[in-house]
Amino acid sequence: MTTITAMKRSDSFNKDRLWLDGEELLVENSERVKTVLKEMRKRATRFADAVVHIVSANSFPTAAGLASSAAGYAALTIALADVFAVPLNADLTTVARMGSGSACRSLYGGLVAWNAGEKKDGTDSFAVKIAPKSSWLDITIFVLNAEKKHTSSTSGMVRSVNTSALLGYRAKHVVSPRIEEMSKAYKNQDFETFGTLMMRDSNQFHATCLDTYPPVFYLTDDSRKVINFVHAANEKAGRIRAAYTFDAGPNAVIFTQSKDTKEFLREAEKHFKQQEGVVQSVLNTRIGDGPRKLDKLSLIDAVTLMPKKNYSNLI
Repeated sequence: MTTITAMKRSDSFNKDRLWLDGEELLVENSERVKTVLKEMRKRATRFADAVVHIVSANSFPTAAGLASSAAGYAALTIALADVFAVPLNADLTTVARMGSGSACRSLYGGLVAWNAGEKKDGTDSFAVKIAPKSSWLDITIFVLNAEKKHTSSTSGMVRSVNTSALLGYRAKHVVSPRIEEMSKAYKNQDFETFGTLMMRDSNQFHATCLDTYPPVFYLTDDSRKVINFVHAANEKAGRIRAAYTFDAGPNAVIFTQSKDTKEFLREAEKHFKQQEGVVQSVLNTRIGDGPRKLDKLSLIDAVTLMPKKNYSNLI
């Protein structure tokens, strides 16, 4: 969640400031935040010259491969758009992408794709909504390790681009047709195809990490235990009833059909109870409908214009 206050410049308020999960930072010292703010000011129809106070808090583990950066920069972009009166459109997704690539997809709900684009200036690299949110899917997140990962998503991807031949092949021959197949399966509520493609794509992504030189290791032994459990659960059911995917981190995101979620979670709880310490926590949710504006909840004190005490605990 991100709250922003804009104010006139004065002796008391003369610099943009950022409070992130309890830590105070100068915006000028955060290049990605500074870039997003600069681009949003270019598009502003009001308050373009105002000083801003940005207060942001995350309810997910940060830098643990659970898209905390994507969520944060999507929230930042939407909040700035509200302050600066900038409409939500494809151009706004290119701004969010400057903070975190995946953030561009987080500006919409449902199934969203990120167009790679071809222009050198990146203006045609934006997000497109493919299908609305669906009630047939549940999402379960197994937090296996909430510590910050050793290699950031950005630095890891740069290294892969520069050294992995498999990544180049994947980008050229695999990604586009797979997106089309996934989109079709999602729209048709074909979980057998949807889940199989998801797991194969996750596996291939992490194969490119291993193909990177020096290799990038996001998955852990505990990650592999979850992978084996999901395949065993599917084999037991005689169908694909759960599908895992891992981003740039060790934690598992598992999709199930709503009809299978309770039973799958019961089996998972029983299984991992016998393997103490593998799963630290479990979060259960559904595909969302995009960013929401919470008018009755602010992380900034309306009188002092400073962060509320213990604001991270408010979300």
